[in-house]
Amino acid sequence: MPIPMDSTTPTPQTPVTPTVPLDVTDQQNSALLDDTLKLLNAGLPEKADRRGLSEIDRWAAVLSASERPGLAKIIQELNTLNEQLSNPDTAAHDLAETLATLGAETGKVAEETRDDYSGPLTQLGKLLIKMGNALSR
Repeated sequence: MPIPMDSTTPTPQTPVTPTVPLDVTDQQNSALLDDTLKLLNAGLPEKADRRGLSEIDRWAAVLSASERPGLAKIIQELNTLNEQLSNPDTAAHDLAETLATLGAETGKVAEETRDDYSGPLTQLGKLLIKMGNALSR
């Protein structure tokens, strides 16, 4: 039988997320990029597919921990995409717009990248735009 709660019962608290910076290696960055490209190359994931949401969460955590400038817009759009995918009433054109923005912003980062990530990031940007276009039809 549940114990009734009154005003003197402490409210359960969500554990505080540690503020220790996330240290992401190049190998982890490459694995995340590879995982995302494999997921998206397989086609547009179903909205109910939780794997897409977990990839969005992984990207948001990695990008938030990054020291790179110019990622704020991508992080913001990832958070918007996560909210949209979590809401069953989100219209396809809203998702399409967010994906297109993410694709364009990813393309900008790819152009500024001078390392091995340029090619895969360019591919990711194009895939995101393509998915946005498919949803807007």
